[in-house]
Amino acid sequence: MDKTISGFQHNTPIRQTDQQRGDEVILIVDDDALIRAPIRIFFEENGLAIMEANSGQECLDILANQPIALALLDIGLPDHSGQELLDQIREKYPLLAVIMLTGNADLQTAMDCIRQGADDFLSKPVRLDEILLSVRKNLEKRRLILQNRQYQTDLENANFQIQLMYQLSLKMNSVYLNTVELDEILQAILVGITANEGLRFNRAFLAIFDNEDCLRGRLAIGPGCREEAHQIWGELQQKHLDFFGVVNEAKLCRVGNQDMGLNHLIKGLQIPSSDRDHLLIRSALERKSIKVSRGKANGFDVRDMVTFLGTDDFVVVPLYSPQHALGVIIADNFVTGQEITEGHISALELFSSQASLVIEHTNLYHEQRQTIGKLESLNYELDKNKDLLVEAERFSALGQMAAQMLHTLRNPITSIGGIARIIAKKAKDEGLGQYAEVVAKESSRLEGTLADLFEFVDQTELQTELTPLLPLLQKVILLMEAETAKRHIVMELTFPDPELTVTLDPGQIKKMLVHLIKNAVEASPDGGHLTISLARQGDWLKITISDTGRGIDEDQLRRAREPFYTTKTFGTGMGLAMVDRIVTAHHGQFVIGRTATGTEVVVTLPCPPPLG
Repeated sequence: MDKTISGFQHNTPIRQTDQQRGDEVILIVDDDALIRAPIRIFFEENGLAIMEANSGQECLDILANQPIALALLDIGLPDHSGQELLDQIREKYPLLAVIMLTGNADLQTAMDCIRQGADDFLSKPVRLDEILLSVRKNLEKRRLILQNRQYQTDLENANFQIQLMYQLSLKMNSVYLNTVELDEILQAILVGITANEGLRFNRAFLAIFDNEDCLRGRLAIGPGCREEAHQIWGELQQKHLDFFGVVNEAKLCRVGNQDMGLNHLIKGLQIPSSDRDHLLIRSALERKSIKVSRGKANGFDVRDMVTFLGTDDFVVVPLYSPQHALGVIIADNFVTGQEITEGHISALELFSSQASLVIEHTNLYHEQRQTIGKLESLNYELDKNKDLLVEAERFSALGQMAAQMLHTLRNPITSIGGIARIIAKKAKDEGLGQYAEVVAKESSRLEGTLADLFEFVDQTELQTELTPLLPLLQKVILLMEAETAKRHIVMELTFPDPELTVTLDPGQIKKMLVHLIKNAVEASPDGGHLTISLARQGDWLKITISDTGRGIDEDQLRRAREPFYTTKTFGTGMGLAMVDRIVTAHHGQFVIGRTATGTEVVVTLPCPPPLG
């Protein structure tokens, strides 16, 4: 059929009750203006928005720059095959409805177009009302597809909102159970009181009793004045900050970078717990909520709090644990002026009871962590030094063995070696001389082995550093604590200057102290007192260790510092020899003496004053 207007039969416009959507534009793609014109006129008469293209390229240009709902596409265009153009359209614009028009009623072509994604296939001549019917049918189908996608999006959004609410609940629980910083928990509490998801008070203040038994303002959230409230709420809407945003970003009193001022206000709140007539103290100690309405509350003078808060309507709710009062929450509707009802107070009381548990649990958590940290530190020191006492015994045993070997074997071995060397020189028999040389050589090797063993025991090289003495002594006492408790020995420590530091070898001094305290403990098998004192005396550090044990006689006192002298009262003797060596290496002095009640050991070490 020729592409002329006579190819279409023009009937009266088809009216529909539903108005055509304004965003649905129909694109007629045909190179013959005489074909496009009657379709355009007829469609416009029926309320459709129309655009025209006379080539495939013009069609693609329009689609790239204009939202098109449906295209009437002629299959025969001068620059593109309609089927080729259909492939490009389907790839780039999957939601575009396409109706193919052709003058050749070829079934195979129609089927190919449908397989390529055409929504309909019309053969000329065709009535204009039939074209319009197909257009409206395919537009409706497109609307259903879009609606289905919108429904899917709405379902996803609804699911997200449900998940958000679920996560909000988990967030509240996780904030209250897992946060280790008390300020973060207190922040979450105040957010819960003022947030839209929470109790919706305008402002909330929190005051906590400190270690000095004083009620101090801790945190606050909300605007400082009514003008500021409008600014805050405007920024909140612009930034879309919700409960998660405020809690996670820790912006109680900041929106953007502006200080809201309430924290500065609450920091000025300090009330001693001895002021039993004060509204906040009474609420905390008596564990009852107090509502202030129009500047009045039964039996309370509230003028100072009205002035402090700038409002005469607020409520005070206590925070407490079973053991003691924790503080108070103050809440008001400073901006909206909304009445605080009994329902609001009840909700706040329920919230404050949970908040009290959180604060108390957090305090217990911190105490527990501190205790665990201390125990871990002590355990670390025990693990690190648990062999120190064993080493002392091993050291003494090794010293005794070395001494016995030196005194028992050195002289005979030396004699044997000397005689063997003489025989080797004077022997006329060559074989006998060789044997003597072997004996002399082996004797020399034994002498070297004994010397090496003694040298191993007698290690005196120092590794000095500036060392705090109190922690060092505490670690030594910890090592001996079980033994003193077992023997019912009361240990007393005198340390006037806890910050005292001295340049010394901490490992050697620790070993020295262990031996001295161990000797004092062993000297008191029936219990008693063990006194340890450390003090600076001019340029010297004086360490005194005294016990109320069995004491020491003159002979033991005279021989106590001899190497390898063994006595149960003073250890094996090697330990005291080692103590003497360590003190000497530090250029100090070491004295053992008797007292009326036992034995006293005094060690003095150089302790020059710090520079500057």
